[in-house]
Amino acid sequence: MKKPITAEEAVALIPDGASILIGGFLVCGTPFRLIEALAAAGKKNLTIIANDTGRPNEGIGRLIHEGLVSRVIASHIGTNTETQRKMLDGSMQVDLVPQGTLVERIRAGGYGLGGVLTKTGLGTLVAEKGEVVTLGGEQWLYEPPIKADFAFIYADVADQVGNLTYRFTAHNFNPAIALAGGTVIAEARELVPVGSIAPDDVKTPGIVVDYLIARA
Repeated sequence: MKKPITAEEAVALIPDGASILIGGFLVCGTPFRLIEALAAAGKKNLTIIANDTGRPNEGIGRLIHEGLVSRVIASHIGTNTETQRKMLDGSMQVDLVPQGTLVERIRAGGYGLGGVLTKTGLGTLVAEKGEVVTLGGEQWLYEPPIKADFAFIYADVADQVGNLTYRFTAHNFNPAIALAGGTVIAEARELVPVGSIAPDDVKTPGIVVDYLIARA
């Protein structure tokens, strides 16, 4: 059994300068309570790896707004003008990665693979800065795996040992991210007793979840 902890207790485990994978697509499947607790704790110099940076002062955008993030690795920033401004003025490093490549790099990190070979980005500035390999007479762009010190994920239902289910689109990046974090912290809409989740419905097994967040 995993005794649920508060969001505040969870973020107390995170040092300044940590890297954090955060689930969600815009505000769908985003662990808002963990993000708000992290913002309130004022942890600084964070590297955030996620699909996007939410909207200004909303979701991950809250961390951007508070000036707590030094680097972002994401697939797009088009919905957050604060991220765009900080990228352009050089106050925050932003690494833009194609969405499919990003999730595959995270999956590779979680599965212990050596990286991803893709044709996305060949013939662009991305390839000039990266590593191009030739296999079977074809060129491929090598993309390294992504892991992080911590992972914040949002689930629909969690049981007392940390087995998780997700609901509809909120599934998105969360299961992949759950495998690629050194310490995995799960926020769920509902906590239920062991046995309440059918085995076939478990999308993330409890063995990879380190901490569950108690219901508010």
